Amino acid sequence: MINNEDFLELYSIYIDNINNVNLKYKRYLYDNINWDARLICIRGAKGTGKTTMILQYIKEHFPDINKALYISLDDFHFQLYNIYDVAEYAYNHGVESLFIDEIHYHKNWEQLIKNIYDRFKKLKIVYTGSSILQIDKSTADLSRRQTVYDLAGFSLREYLYFNHIIDFQVCTLEDLLNNHIDISMSICKQIKPLLLFDNYLKNGYYPFSLETKQDYLKQLLNVINTIIFQDIPLVDDISFSTLQKARKLLMILAKQVPLEPNISMLCREIETTREVVIKLLFLLQKANLIMLLNKEINSYKSISKPDKIYIDNTNLMYAITTNVNKGTLRETFFLNQLSVKHQLLYPKKGDFLIDDKFTVEVGGNGKTFKQIKDLPNSLLAVDDIEHGLKNTIPLYLFGFLY
Repeated sequence: MINNEDFLELYSIYIDNINNVNLKYKRYLYDNINWDARLICIRGAKGTGKTTMILQYIKEHFPDINKALYISLDDFHFQLYNIYDVAEYAYNHGVESLFIDEIHYHKNWEQLIKNIYDRFKKLKIVYTGSSILQIDKSTADLSRRQTVYDLAGFSLREYLYFNHIIDFQVCTLEDLLNNHIDISMSICKQIKPLLLFDNYLKNGYYPFSLETKQDYLKQLLNVINTIIFQDIPLVDDISFSTLQKARKLLMILAKQVPLEPNISMLCREIETTREVVIKLLFLLQKANLIMLLNKEINSYKSISKPDKIYIDNTNLMYAITTNVNKGTLRETFFLNQLSVKHQLLYPKKGDFLIDDKFTVEVGGNGKTFKQIKDLPNSLLAVDDIEHGLKNTIPLYLFGFLY
């Protein structure tokens, strides 16, 4: 059982965290969460700002700070303390909302959350965890009890906002299709977007880029290693030697993407079986290190073999390899940004099919409709232009969708 002295130590850490958080800038997801729900899960890749977001919510919405408690399970204290006991002590001493960070550090996290939820009927619970968490398959059946949110990295719009360059409203895809000329003119009156876009592609996706300027890509490599060698084993029973194969696979993919995968070739490259390669591909996808693009939604074929593979975001490309292909960079940006709110498939013609309706070809200045000229609802997403015309839309504008 936890005693008062133990709890005060955790409480002191909680207060320090609250005092150090800034309320001025908030991520896109902050206002989209139904914070009144009794059980909330926020998933996301390491470094996307989950911790900051929940600390901001506590600081902004709890004038009586004693009615909330924040704990992070990667804290060494939880090698000693029973988390259920902490929840019980907090609840019995007036805490109404419990915020648990890095839930994947607890081996039986599903059962823990269920037990706390079922036992303390008036306690609201918000927890964060790795994007790898398999909530829908949870043994504790949390899926019907909770609301799940996924936090992506910075959009181009957020990158400009958090760097105090421009505060521009979110655009919908419909806005871009119908009004992209007016939108680009409004943006270009305030900034020169193309240079800033190039900076974002290399250094702007993860929020910790705001604090780590010179060593950002080196720190991003450390994040990759942490995800592979620490986060993945916490949620999947996998050997160290297989994790080493996962890192090697990621390096191979980074040099070849976008790749229509030859699974047999990948098996030979990392010296393993087809089953292991497929498992690693989907773990790397869940970990937000790669993106898998398919021709069909949840088909048997897409489960056994993805149709195309991309690195998850452009910053990862720069961190992993020094040979970044410009065409791949553009496609990766487009897929990464559109996937937050839309469903993308790999069409027979063109690069992407959005929401089973819009066919998109991505390219540089000079790209034409030649490949998709006969398709309805087709458009070009073109780099290196500030303004578009008709169905030719500047690529950077697709970074303003969230």
